[in-house]
Formats: sequence, structure tokens, C-alpha cells
Amino acid sequence: MNQEIELKLTLPKRALAALRRHPLVSECDKLGNAVTLDNTYFDTPELSLKSRRVAVRIRRQGRQLLQTVKCAAVSSGGLSQRPEWEQAYSGAFDFSAVDAPEAAKLLHRHGEALVPVFTTRFRRETRRYAPRPGLSILLMIDTGDVLLSTADGEQRSTPICELELELEEGRAQDLLELACTLAQDIPLMPSDISKAERGYRLFLGTPVDVVRSEPSPIRPGQNVVEAFRCLAQSCVRQWQANAAAALAHPDPDSIHPDFIHQLRVSQRRLRALLKSFAPALPTDFVGEWNARLRDNASRFGDARDLDVFCTELLDAVSAEGLADAAALEALLEKAHRARDEARSKASHSLDMATQGRLLLEFSAALMRLPTNSLAIAADLRTFARLRLDRLRKRARRQFEAASALVPERLHALRIGFKQLRYGVEFFGPLFQAKTMGRYLEGMVRAQSTLGFLQDVDTAHQRLRLWAEETPATASGAAFVLGWHASRYARLRRRVLQDCEPLLWGKKPW
Repeated sequence: MNQEIELKLTLPKRALAALRRHPLVSECDKLGNAVTLDNTYFDTPELSLKSRRVAVRIRRQGRQLLQTVKCAAVSSGGLSQRPEWEQAYSGAFDFSAVDAPEAAKLLHRHGEALVPVFTTRFRRETRRYAPRPGLSILLMIDTGDVLLSTADGEQRSTPICELELELEEGRAQDLLELACTLAQDIPLMPSDISKAERGYRLFLGTPVDVVRSEPSPIRPGQNVVEAFRCLAQSCVRQWQANAAAALAHPDPDSIHPDFIHQLRVSQRRLRALLKSFAPALPTDFVGEWNARLRDNASRFGDARDLDVFCTELLDAVSAEGLADAAALEALLEKAHRARDEARSKASHSLDMATQGRLLLEFSAALMRLPTNSLAIAADLRTFARLRLDRLRKRARRQFEAASALVPERLHALRIGFKQLRYGVEFFGPLFQAKTMGRYLEGMVRAQSTLGFLQDVDTAHQRLRLWAEETPATASGAAFVLGWHASRYARLRRRVLQDCEPLLWGKKPW
């Protein structure tokens, strides 16, 4: 069994010439001429291998046939590690070399039922990057297509344009360092999606879904820096998946806004994570990445704000009973136009070079993090309790400041609740699941109420400005605010009562 460690990077075809000219690529030793690789992937008609994240491939390279079995990769930021078994193919499958018990059992059970599912055909250029003893990386430029024929004769395909960095000798971190250097000049996006996964998506016609935050992957027994790195990589996967899905869309103006929203969520979660683990991390690392992630998220803020404004506040309003229905119509038209413009601006601000470079540099910085004496000595549960206590005490101060129900103070309380909520989500697996779950439910309800109040307060400011700019919308704006006024007043009176037991009641940690 080989343990394959690689970093997969996608790039636009227009960037291939610049990649080949880059000194770090052009000065590498070429390993023979470019070759065309034909690969056929096999599975049962029920896709039993896919369901267990096992891939079987027959590769034709010239006259040579190779059988390859791969198991699920552990991936983050494009960097993946996976077990792999490769041998000559004589015309019949042979899985005797597969020494992973579960995979071997699966393959022997279904071996006779395997049928071709899809193929990949691509041209591969291979070079070796070996700048010093102890470091050797294969650079493989792949260009071609994933192909399949449906039962009714339909031909489907999706293009391949990738740079794969495969570690021969050295550290996994060296792959990221090389990618970071290349990404200064070439638009490169790390990708955790294998060619096999792309083939299955094509076969099934599976649309690319929005990726939301994962459950916290930390576990007792990790040191503090290991736990931070584990959580950060989870956030990176959310960031990368949504950025890549949005960038793959052929028309920026048609990108679904949820991809942009979840990208922003990943940035907020990462910044909250930095603050939660700050005592165990280098000060310059926390400061630098808090600022860079904040700036990245700010590119897309207006689009989300206007999405919420339209869907949560305006579209819920009915013109029934309004004397001046035209004024409401004018307001809706203005709001939807502003939203569409903000969406377009956000989508066009999303570029592969910027997002790819940030993803790679953050992933590399994560791997460079030192594990100091505090991180080694600290018990993770104890550290979690101290940090959650700190977040709750801060929220208590914000609660007391918000007692007059001033919008600015309520907004600060909302931010404090969000930070505490993220902390509970991050550290949740370290404590009793049921009590943490109940506490989190209360946090979500309170945060939702605070969010609605903030949305109405922000809308009030926006509508007042629009009414001054376009007087024809004034009566429609007043109607919208009046529509939500009773709910706003009711929740405003109740919100502190909902928050209080969460801040002064029994702690679940």
C-alpha cells in the first residue's frame, strides 16, 4: 500500500501558458514526454463502491494497463492523503494486494459485479521539483475531460484543467509552500474533489450544493493547537467548497447567493475561532488572519444585507389595504434593483486568484503553527471551559449595557451571543451532548430574535435614506415599517428575558 500525499489545484485554461513559463515549473526536470491517459472507473450498478468511498480504476498508458484501488481521502485545502494500491492489470480484477480489511471485504464481495461507469481522458505533463536534498515533488499538469455515455446514448462531459503536486520526499507542508509561491503569479484554486468524484457527479447529474458548516470535529485528548487546526480546517473546507462552486459558474450574475453567504459564514467562524483560541496561538498569526479574513468577507457584505432586507422584511409585506399601492411597488422595485446590483458586485468580486491565494496561504500558516508549552500542558476541556466562561462574561456585560434597549447596544449583544454560540458549537463534543444541545437551541432562538431586531433597525435607516432620495417610496417605506412594528415591539420587550437564563443560568460545560 502506498500513502499518496498530494495537493490538487484547479486553474483556468487561459493560465496554462503562464504556468508552464513560471520559473519554478519551466526549470524543473521533465519526466519524459507528455502522455495521454485513458482511465475507466468501475462500480456496481447500485454504486456500492461509491457509497463506501472506494474507487477502482483501470488506466491505459500506451500499451500498459494498470489497476488502481483508492480509498477515501482525508482532505482540506486541496491537500489530501489517501491509501492507494496499484498493480498491472491482466484482464481480470485482482484485489489480493488490498490490505485494508474493510475495503478488501467490499471489493471481494462485489468484484464480479463491477461494470464501467465513466472514463477520464487527459494529457499529462510531468516534471520533478527537487530544489534541495530531502525534497522532491512531482508536478503534473492534466488537461482533458471526464466523459460518459448514458443508456440512451447521450454524451456528457466536464473539462479537466488541474495542477497536481504529489509528494515524493519531504513534508506535506512543502506542497503548500510551493503552491503558495506559484499562486502569487498564477490563479490556482485548491480542490478536494477528485476526478472520480467529478465523474460520479456527472453520471448522477448531481448539482453542486451549498456547503454549510460541519459539526465540530474536535475530540478529547487533542492538545489545544491540534484542536484549533482541526476546527480551522473544517472552516476551510466550507470556504473552499462554496468559493469553488461559485467560481465554476459560467455566469457570475447567476450565482446563487447562498454560495456567497456560506463563504462569509466560513470567514466569520474562522475569525471567532481565532479569538476563542488566541491565548494558545502566536499573536501575529491571530492579528494578521483576523484582518485578512475580515477584509475578504467585507467584499460580499452588501449583497447579504440586501438579500435579508428583501426576503425577510419586504417580500413578506402584502399591499392589501394600502391606499397607495404604487408607492410600495416603487419601493420593492428599488430594493430588488439594489439587491441585484449588490449580488452582481459580490459575484464579480469573487476571483480565483484572490480566494485561491488566501486559502493556500492560510492552510500553509495552519501547518506552520508551533505547539508551545501552554498548548502541550493545557487540558483541552479546561481550556474550553475558561474560554466559554470568558465569552459568557463578555455577553453578560453586553446584556447589562443593552438594558435600555438602545439599538446599538442590542446589536453589540447580538454579536456577543453569536461569539458565544460559535464557542459552544466549537467545543460541544468535549461536554455532555444533550445539555450542550439544549443550551445551543436557546442560543439560536435568542440570536434569531436579536437578528430580527437588528434587521428592522438597519432597514429603518436604509428606508429613511431611500425616502429622501426617492420621495415616491416614502409612504411604501412607512407601510413596511408599520407592518413589522408590532412584532418588533413584542420581541424587543421580550428579548432580554430570553437572553437572561442563558447568561446567568446553569452552564452546560
